[in-house]
This record gives sequence, C-alpha cells and structure tokens, in this order.
Amino acid sequence: MKNIAICYSEHAIKVSDSYCSGPSNTAHTSSQLITPSSIQNGVSCVYKVKHSSQKQFLIRFTWCNRSNRGFCFEISDILLSVPKFSKKFRILHRESGSEVFESSGLRIEAVWDLRRAKYESGPEPVSSFYVAILVHSEVSLILGDLQHELETKKRIPDLKLPEFSLISRSEYFSGNSVYSTRVKFSENGRYHDIVIKCCGEEHTTSLRNLMLSVYIDKKSVVQVKRLQWNFRGNQSIFLDGLLIDLMWDVHNWLFNPSSSGYGVFLFRTRKGLDSRLWLEDKNLEHNQHEKVGISFLICAGKNPD
Repeated sequence: MKNIAICYSEHAIKVSDSYCSGPSNTAHTSSQLITPSSIQNGVSCVYKVKHSSQKQFLIRFTWCNRSNRGFCFEISDILLSVPKFSKKFRILHRESGSEVFESSGLRIEAVWDLRRAKYESGPEPVSSFYVAILVHSEVSLILGDLQHELETKKRIPDLKLPEFSLISRSEYFSGNSVYSTRVKFSENGRYHDIVIKCCGEEHTTSLRNLMLSVYIDKKSVVQVKRLQWNFRGNQSIFLDGLLIDLMWDVHNWLFNPSSSGYGVFLFRTRKGLDSRLWLEDKNLEHNQHEKVGISFLICAGKNPD
C-alpha cells in the first residue's frame, strides 16, 4: 500500500466542515443513492495494545466471510514483523468456547460467545456477543457488548478494560460498482455513512465516460470525471473537526478487468502538525509512542467471488 501515494500531490483540495456535516444543496436523497450494494466479505482491524508490563504490541483481528463464518487473529511486536502468533477459528459448530495456546514465549487464550450475536449485511457481529484475547492471563483485547458475561465465565471480578486503540480498519467487498459502509474517524466520534459509486456519466458505459463518486452522509464530497486518466488520486476532507485524506486507486478496475484485483480507497486522519499525506509503515516501528491517525481501507472487487 505504500506506493499508492507515489503519484499523489501534497496539494490536495480541501472540503469544509459545513460542506460535509451541515446542510447542503448538493445533498442526495436516499432514493437517489439506492442501488443494490456489493457484498462485504471480510473485516480486518489492527489494534495497538498496551500490556500491564508496559510492553506494547499489535493484534490484527479479522472477521471472515459469513458463508464460512469465523474469525482469526495475529499478534506481533510491530506492524512489519512476522507475527508471533496466528490462529484461525471457524465457528459454524462452535459459537462459544475458549482455547489456550503458547507461542514465542506468550501464553494466549481466546474466549468467545457468538450464540446470540446479531449481524447486519457483513460478517462482523454488531451486538449481543463478546470475544476476548488474553495474554499471560490478562485481558488485552475485548470486542462486543457482553463483557459482563466474561467476568462471570472467567471469574474475573471487577474486570478492568484493557488499554487498546484502533489503528486501522479494512473492509473487503465483491459485487457490483456500488459500495456502502459506516465508519467512525475517531474513537469518540459519530458514525458516518459512506457510499462509493463507479458508473458512466449520463448513464453511458463507455470507458472514457466513467465517473467515480464518493458520498458521506448522502452528500457528494468527491466526483472524479475522466476516470481512465484519473484512476489514482487524492483529496482532503474536513469532517468532525478532522482533516481526512481520501486516496483511491482503481487501475485494476479499468485496465485489468479479467483479474481479481481490487479497487482501493483509503481514508486516513491526520494528527497534530502531521502534513504528510502518507505515513510510512516503518515509522510505526520507530515512533511507537507517537499518536498516529486512524486508517480506514476499502478493498472493492467489481466481480462476485
């Protein structure tokens, strides 16, 4: 993903808060955006975890395709290192349980209960579940809204919430050329509806007339015409008081139609005085204590699996 930014200019166009968050004459009604959406096949999140020993590490947690439902996770010291531990679970016949593992000097336990989990359109449950990852008997990551049941099951009185933060979230889609999801750009922020459409101008199908449109909360924030010439690009958006870089690369959509390649859309928040459009992965190794922005990645395939 690093070289996606090579062609991008640092002089991105900025869209004001009032444009994205307030009333606008360019707002689109729900009926204008109603088109059969693509299928969400997977969700992968990277969390930065701080253990009571003050050691920091990363947990990558992935929810798998609902047709073959399950989850997997990896634990590593830094983003670019080989994972110390990697495990995949299939929960078709094990919707609750626990397992203990030892790897690279780590004692790891996974505990989960998805028996009453509620889902929307994707493989990630939205309520009535919990999944916890324990490292050396300490809860390091907990997902879901039923943590009180974990206290009972694991006999952990006054369960202390682990100290972790979301670094990045990736969502994988297949289907047509309309992709919709909801996302928060800060831990305490509100959810925003995102719709990405790739279609011909004036309903044509010619390659030279393709246009890319991005909507946030039903308001158009990006329109890219002549997509065959602008298949990579970037734009900056102000939203909820944050500066957010949107970067796209749809080269495979246009020029490799027979491949299984994805169109890539990356939203990344900037922090403080950070003026860099892209934060090199290696900087995460050397600046583990620096607060970096949240990255949200959409990988979109135009053809069904």
